[in-house]
Amino acid sequence: MIYIDTGAFIARHLKRDQYNETAVTGWKNLQTKNERYFTSNFVLDETFTLLGSRAGYKFASQRARNIYLSDTITILRPDREAEIKALDLFEKYSNLEVSYTDCISFVLMSRNRIDRVFSFDKHFEIAGFTIFPQLKY
Repeated sequence: MIYIDTGAFIARHLKRDQYNETAVTGWKNLQTKNERYFTSNFVLDETFTLLGSRAGYKFASQRARNIYLSDTITILRPDREAEIKALDLFEKYSNLEVSYTDCISFVLMSRNRIDRVFSFDKHFEIAGFTIFPQLKY
């Protein structure tokens, strides 16, 4: 099981992204292992908004439709309790400027016993998760 963060989606679709090559290789690697993919509606909101502003809203809407129609990605949605736990983390990590979306991800990953994340964001490592692929910051 692996959680997919915004950066992995963005870098996969934008050739000019600094992590594009790593992301494309990472996606290919995951596909050969038949992993179960998870993400959240918060991550997708962030992803589609960024894709829209960087590559156009039509492009972003096409990527969004592909993800929502996918049988391989499970979209997790927080309930009120998860959002309140995320607020606690948002406050805890405020000095590190961790986004609320990341805090939601931390809560959902913990709830679903997902310890790996496809991301380029070191905040996940700080929160105790294993980042795929391993990068040197």
